[in-house]
Formats: sequence, structure tokens, C-alpha cells
Amino acid sequence: MQTQKRDIRALTKEQLRDFFVAEGDKAFRGNQVYEWLWQKSAHSFDDMTNISKETRAMLEANFVINHIKVDSMQKSSDGTIKNAVKLHDGLIVESVLIPTKSRTTACVSSQVGCSLDCKFCATARLKRMRNLNPDEIVDQVVAIDKESRLYYNRPLSNIVFMGMGEPLMNYNNVLKAIDKITSPEGLGMSPKRIVVSTSGVPKMIKKMADDEVKFKLAVSLHSAIDEVRTSIMPFNETFPLKDLREALEYWYAKTKNRITYEYVVWKGINDQQKDIKALVDFCKFAPSKVNLIEYNPIDDGVFQQANSEAIDRYVSVLEQNNITVTVRRSRGKDIDAACGQLANKS
Repeated sequence: MQTQKRDIRALTKEQLRDFFVAEGDKAFRGNQVYEWLWQKSAHSFDDMTNISKETRAMLEANFVINHIKVDSMQKSSDGTIKNAVKLHDGLIVESVLIPTKSRTTACVSSQVGCSLDCKFCATARLKRMRNLNPDEIVDQVVAIDKESRLYYNRPLSNIVFMGMGEPLMNYNNVLKAIDKITSPEGLGMSPKRIVVSTSGVPKMIKKMADDEVKFKLAVSLHSAIDEVRTSIMPFNETFPLKDLREALEYWYAKTKNRITYEYVVWKGINDQQKDIKALVDFCKFAPSKVNLIEYNPIDDGVFQQANSEAIDRYVSVLEQNNITVTVRRSRGKDIDAACGQLANKS
């Protein structure tokens, strides 16, 4: 029965080698299978052409490869591609390919739904159904790399964990996936081209620093005033700014890596001078960069994009204080693929 078969990608290389030895075969067969799974992204045992038919049949009898399927694909007028990705149990997550002149970025999901409750984000309205496994995260990257080569004639260059879910609430699986993505035995990408974006889970930010991770960190901040942040991101009550700042100070002391803040400016919520001053004060304890992000409505009218004068004020004051700032225009808005819009409407 299918249900009794083990997911072969849950096994380490050592476990695969041991399995073959126990079957009376040579250990190196495990290395071959591992390479097919992680370097060549094989979706079936039949793809493993340097392995005998008998061995492939034996693998088929014992294991399953729970690969994802791109259920539907939408292409935006700006070239952004959104995938609705079907998992082996029928659940769906979304991932996005964002092309620019010089790079292609994959925005990947880490959970089905989300554990947190940010009021401006469509994904937060889907309750968290489960964490993604490492292979399901890697598969999203492989699918987007294929699309990048097909439509843009170049390989994927960057990865951001900014899709559905809070990556630090699925920490172990996210780290295992990044390990497979960056390992020479996997996809061989540089960790410096990977950004993990968190809403700010202080304990886990410290753990990342202790684990000496090599990827970059981004924090969805959106306000540096506790009352304002709690009103839009209620979990801020549990993880207040004081704790977040302390964790980020720890991160910087350990890694010496600049911190990126993702920050949306909304009309009547965080578009005043006091909001700008609080952000500047918050940024000063460590080298940082602020990405001001254009807001993408999710149909409820409570949150509205601030006017351009408010954005200009933010830019001007941040620059006066020697804080790097960029204004990020939204991509894929017409197909609900922009920041905060991933909600499995498909």
C-alpha cells in the first residue's frame, strides 16, 4: 500500500547507504540515489538511468518521492510568474518568480498558511495547516529555476523566504532545505544569495546567530512603535520591539551582517513624523537597510497605500541619518503575486 512507503527524501545520505548495504548491495549505490534526488531533482525512480531496472523496482517497492506539482501558473504583465504548487497531500502553496534585468529571484513558501496574524497580509487569513518539508521547499526552487531558464534564458540567481508562512516557525525544515540548496551535493547556490524574512521571533533570531547561518536576514518591521505594531501585527504583544531589538543586537554582534527591514507605509497608520523618528532610532543600533515596500491591497479597505509625500519624507529622513533606503515597487500585483497577497485564490 502507498501509505506504507517511506518518503525517500526524508533519509540522509548515510541512511541511504545503510539501506543498500542491508539489501546486499554496495554502499555507493546510496550516493548515486542521493545525487539523483538532490542534485538532479529526479521525480521518479525511472529517471535514475545509471541504476539497474531491478534496483529501481526495489526502490519503487519501498519508497515514494513526494514531489510537488505546479498545479497552475499565472504570468503577470511585468513578467512575474506565480505558481500554485500542489503538495503530495493535495494542499496548495504559492511561490513566485520575480525577474529583473540582472537577476531572477524565487520567493518561496515555508508553511501552508501562516502561524502569525498580521492584519494586512492575505496569507494570515489562512490558518496554518502544516509546515513544509525540506524537499517541498527545495522543489519550489527547482521549479522556479526551470521557469527562469525557459522564459528568461538564465538560471535562478536569488531566493527569498517571503512566501506563505513564517520561516522561523518552521526553523529546522527551512535550515535543512537551505542546506540542500547551498550544498555542492545539492543545488550548489551561494547562501549569500538567500534571504530569510521573518516577522520577528526573538528566540529564533538568536538561535540563527548561534547556528552561524550564512544567509541574510530581513525583518518585517512596519512600525517601530509598539502600540502601532501590535495593532497591525498582534503577535507583537508576545514578541515586543524591545525583545526583537535585543535579539537583533545579538545577531549583529555574532554575525556582523547588516539587517534589512521590510517596511510598508500605510495612510493614517504609520505615515507621521513620529513614525519616521521611531524607525530611525530603531535602526541605529546596527548597520541596516530599509526597504520601503509598496502596499498591495487585499480587498478590505482598512489598509491603504500612503501617499507619495509620506514615502518621500521617510526616504529623506532616513538618508539624512545615513541609513540606506530603497523604495521597492510591487511586482505581480495583477495576479495577486505581490507581497502580502499570496492567499491561494486559485
